[in-house]
Amino acid sequence: MSYFHMRFPGGKTKAVTFSYDDGVAQDLRLAALTERYGIKCTFNINSAFVAETPGGGKLTYAQIKEQLLAKGHEAAIHGEYHLAPGSSRTLVGLRDALNCRLQLEQNLGVIIRGMAYPNSGVTRFTGGSDYETVRRYLQDIGVVYARSLGGDNNGFLLPEDWYRWIPTAHHDNPHVLDWAREFVDLRVDEAYIDNRYPRLFYLWGHSYEFDVHDNWDHIEELCGLLGGKEDVWYATNMEIWEYTNAFRSLVFSADGTRVYNPTLRELCFETETQPYQLRPGEIISL
Repeated sequence: MSYFHMRFPGGKTKAVTFSYDDGVAQDLRLAALTERYGIKCTFNINSAFVAETPGGGKLTYAQIKEQLLAKGHEAAIHGEYHLAPGSSRTLVGLRDALNCRLQLEQNLGVIIRGMAYPNSGVTRFTGGSDYETVRRYLQDIGVVYARSLGGDNNGFLLPEDWYRWIPTAHHDNPHVLDWAREFVDLRVDEAYIDNRYPRLFYLWGHSYEFDVHDNWDHIEELCGLLGGKEDVWYATNMEIWEYTNAFRSLVFSADGTRVYNPTLRELCFETETQPYQLRPGEIISL
């Protein structure tokens, strides 16, 4: 066995996830739209700006619970006051992230471990901090991934560094429709064996932008292109992190002929010769 490629649940070769920021009222329309196409979204919330009553520009906790989380979407932190860690002193950035996590968890009744950096995030450092410091304090407060910016591309790769998770594209990227078609047309299992690694299409933005630009038809076109595909797993950011990290926990014999799944998840992979599904606690021969 020379090559060993992860497959998403059900043996799927590709995944799609969305990530939208600021907890705005338009998120409800976006969530309803994505649900029609089977797409899941991570909504990144600023805890200080959650509304007390519905009808304004921001969501209430009841709306987040009942119309987002109950439909299979994810809530992640976006800073209590939307402060960029790279432009904040370490204590300020740490407090903004930790308070956001504490307040969202208390009011939503869930455990939250994901994040999208506010503003310029970790793309520049002007507040006396640095990337390793930010990554370390996020790890210390239990955040396991953080979406960053600065590199839209059509490589469709999973992140090498989960604290600098670069999306595929903002929804207004001029190439986004072409990249969505390229992604859908990819036949991973038909590629040369070295190129059969899994692919991810990760879209991000702010749902209020569709009102500003009067282009809800644009996101519906994207959902129509990306949704409902048999070879695609539709997941939240956290579901992708959890599955990928479970896969990385697989244990191999020294000669590579046996593999053990120590996790509680069924995990899928493919060698040069065949696909496999490995149940929790199972050991198989390759």
